Amino acid sequence: MLERYELETFLTLAEELHFGRTGERLGVSTGRVSQTVKKLERRFGTPLFVRTSRRVALTPVGRRLHEDLLPAYELMRAALERATEAGRGIHGRLRTGFGTPWGGELLTAAADTLTARHPGCEITVREVPLDGGVRLLQDGSLDLQLTAFPVREPDLTTGPVVLRDTRVLLLPAAHPLAARASLGPEDLAGLPLITTEGANPRHWIDHHYPRRTPSGAVVGRGPVAATWQEVLSHVTAGRGAAPGAARGARYHPRPGIAYVPLHDVPPLEYGLVWPTAADSALLRAFVAAIGTA
Repeated sequence: MLERYELETFLTLAEELHFGRTGERLGVSTGRVSQTVKKLERRFGTPLFVRTSRRVALTPVGRRLHEDLLPAYELMRAALERATEAGRGIHGRLRTGFGTPWGGELLTAAADTLTARHPGCEITVREVPLDGGVRLLQDGSLDLQLTAFPVREPDLTTGPVVLRDTRVLLLPAAHPLAARASLGPEDLAGLPLITTEGANPRHWIDHHYPRRTPSGAVVGRGPVAATWQEVLSHVTAGRGAAPGAARGARYHPRPGIAYVPLHDVPPLEYGLVWPTAADSALLRAFVAAIGTA
C-alpha cells in the first residue's frame, strides 16, 4: 500500500522528469525525492526511472504504473476537494442567464433552493436576448446559461438536456396554414421565416431556421428579430412565420397568432452551458439543483 507522499512523489516526478522541480513542487528536498523513489523501487523490485546526468525518464514498468495510478489519484483528489468544499459550505457568486420565460422560471427555482440552503452564496438570474447566443458566457458576463441546443463552441461545456418541447410554427391567425392541425417540414417552402442573427453562430441559425426543406425547396427569409417581442410583433403584423416551442402559446398568447405543431421534426432541446475553464462547488451544486427544481 502506497503512502500518500509516496504516491504524490512518484506522480510528480513522472510529470516533471526532474528531481529538483519535483522537490520544489512538493516542498521537500531533492534528496527526499530520491530516497522516496529508491524506496518504491526496492518495494517493487524493479527500476521505475532511468537516471543519467542529463535526463530522467520512466522505465516501461514506471510508465505503466503511472498510467494505472494517475486516474485513481485524480478521482481521490477530486473527492477530497469536494469533501473539503462541503465542509466549508457552498459560497460565492454565480451569474446565470436564460432565453425563454420557462427557462427563467427553472433557473429562479434552482437559485431560490440553493440560496435557502446556503445563505453564503449569491445567484443572479438575467434574460439573454434572442440574438445574444452564448456571447455573455464567452465574454465573462455570465457563468452559466440555459439555452436552446445545439452548442458546439470548443470553449464551452454542455450539460444534459433539461427540457424538451414540441416544435411549432407561429403563423398569423389569418394565414391559410393556421387552421391546420399540424404542419410538416415541407410546408415551410416559400414561407418567409422571421429569423435572428446577432451573436448566434451559423450552425445554430441553420438548425433552428432551415434554409431548405428536406426535398430541397427554398425556405424564405423574413425580418430579422433581436427579441421574442419583436418576433411576436412581426408575426402579428403578417410579415412572416417563426419557429418556436409549443409551450410558448401559454407564455405568449396573442389573438393574432396561431401556434401550429410541426410533425416529423426533432423536438427542441434546452440545456445548461458554462465555460469549460470554469469550475466551483456553487456551479456544480446549481447544475445538480436544476434536476430537482
